[in-house]
Amino acid sequence: MSKLGILGRSGVPRSNEGMRLVFSAAIGVMLGYLFGISFPTVNITKLHFPSSVISYIEDRNSGITTQTLLNHAWTFAISKKRNSSDSNSDEIPKIYVPTNPKGAERLAPGIVVSETDFYLRRLWGEPSEDLTSQPRYLVTFTVGYSQKENIDAAVKKFSENFTVMLFHYDGRTTEWDEFEWSKRAIHVSVRKQTKWWYAKRFLHPDIVARYEYIFIWDEDLGVEHFNAEAYIELVRKHGLEISQPGLEPDRGLTWQMTKRRGDQEVHKVTEERPGWCSDPHLPPCAAFVEIMATVFSRDAWRCVWHMIQNDLVHGWGLDFALRKCVEPAHEKIGVVDAQWIVHQVVPSLGNQGKAENGKAPWEGVRARCRKEWGIFQTRLADAEKAYYLERGITPPNSTV
Repeated sequence: MSKLGILGRSGVPRSNEGMRLVFSAAIGVMLGYLFGISFPTVNITKLHFPSSVISYIEDRNSGITTQTLLNHAWTFAISKKRNSSDSNSDEIPKIYVPTNPKGAERLAPGIVVSETDFYLRRLWGEPSEDLTSQPRYLVTFTVGYSQKENIDAAVKKFSENFTVMLFHYDGRTTEWDEFEWSKRAIHVSVRKQTKWWYAKRFLHPDIVARYEYIFIWDEDLGVEHFNAEAYIELVRKHGLEISQPGLEPDRGLTWQMTKRRGDQEVHKVTEERPGWCSDPHLPPCAAFVEIMATVFSRDAWRCVWHMIQNDLVHGWGLDFALRKCVEPAHEKIGVVDAQWIVHQVVPSLGNQGKAENGKAPWEGVRARCRKEWGIFQTRLADAEKAYYLERGITPPNSTV
C-alpha cells in the first residue's frame, strides 16, 4: 500500500508538467498564427531589433527571456505597421547633389575637395601646421640634366612665392639634388616627352588652381635681365592674361611680335611682313605670343588646358589659338619688354628623337612638329564649323 501511495503522489507532478508543455506549445502556435496573419507584409529578415535584443543575441547569459525577445519584436512590428503610410520614414535619405563635380554627386558638399596644389606636407604633426608658406605662383621647366647650370640660374630668378616644378625628359632626377632648391622642387620624370605632354597630364586646372600665374618654360632661356616678381607686377598693371617676356633680338627670334622693344614696358601689337596679317588684331600681329616662355593667368590656363590635344605633344599651332581663351584677345595677350630673356636655341629635346632614313634625330622631331601644326589647325577649324552648323549658323570664312 505504501508503495502504491508513493506512486500515486509522484504521478501528479508528472501529469502537471506535461500539461504545461502542451499549453506552452499551444500558446506558441497561436502567437505565431496571429503574428503571421496580422503582419503579412513584414519581412522578418528586415526586422531591426533594438540594441537590447542585439545584446542578448551577443550575450546569451544576459538573462533576457524568450518572451522579452518576442515582446521587442512585436512592439517593433506594430510600430512598422502604423507607419506604413510613410514608407520612407524609417530610412535615412540618400545624398545626391547634382551640382557637385561629376562622379561626386553622392557625397555631402562639405566633404568634397575638387582642387589641390603642389604644397609639400609633413608625415607627422598637426596638418594645420604643415605649411609655413603657400606659394602664389607656379613655374615649370622641361629639362635635361645637361642644362642644369642654365636651369639653376633661371630658378634663382624666381622668389619663394613660386612653386618650382621640373619635368625630366631624360630620366635623371636625383642628380639635381646638388642644388638646394631642388630638394624643395616637384620632380616628374617620364623619358622623351615634351612640356605640353607633361602640362596636359600634370597641370590640370584643378591641380594648379591655387596659383595665380603659371609659367610654362623651356630650358634654354637666358634670364640675366629677368625678375619674376617684377614681371608679375607688369602683367597685372597692363591686364595681361597670357604673356611672355620680350626676346633679345639678336638670336632665336621667329616673330616680330615677340621682339623686345627697349622703349616700352609692354607691347600688344606689331607689324609683320607684308601679307602676314589679314587683321591687325589677329596673330601674328596681335593676340599672339610664342610657346617657349608662356605665362598664363589661372583663368586663361583653365581654358588653354582644354584646348591642348593629347596626341599633339609639341604644341605647334597652339600659339595662334591662344586668343580663343581671352576676350578681347588683342588687349589681354602681350609681350613684357621691361623684363626680357634670351632664347639660346639649344636643341636638347630635339636630340631625344630617333635617327631614321639617314636623317638626324632633330630632323624627325622638326617634321613631327610641322605635321602637328597642320593637324591642330584642321581640328580647330572643323570643331568650330561643326559648332556653328549645329546651331543653324553660317560658319565664318575662317576661325583659325
